[in-house]
Amino acid sequence: QVHVVESGGGLVQPGGSLRLSCVWQGEIWANLPMAWYRQGPGNRRDLVASISPGGTANYINSVKGRFTISKDSAGKAVYLQMNSLKPEDTAVYYCNTPGESFPWGQGTQVTVSS
Repeated sequence: QVHVVESGGGLVQPGGSLRLSCVWQGEIWANLPMAWYRQGPGNRRDLVASISPGGTANYINSVKGRFTISKDSAGKAVYLQMNSLKPEDTAVYYCNTPGESFPWGQGTQVTVSS
């Protein structure tokens, strides 16, 4: 059974930064494509950024230039550096593959507020 564990969220003022981490636990193939998702209050869970095994990253328009997705060399951890945070970035952030292959973790709460 694969588990994903997200961490790094918190309360930050607009314009601030956070770095989220996600670690995969269990028997999985290394170097899968990975993605970060978020679910704001009353919203559905949406994909925010993804990274291919080769390192090609894709982002939704609203976070381009502010968020950076990266992964470790072993392919079992993925990170999301979030800069210039805005109140609309407030959400629970989750990681999974782009195909949502694994059970969802509990996520990590990001709150952007003054």
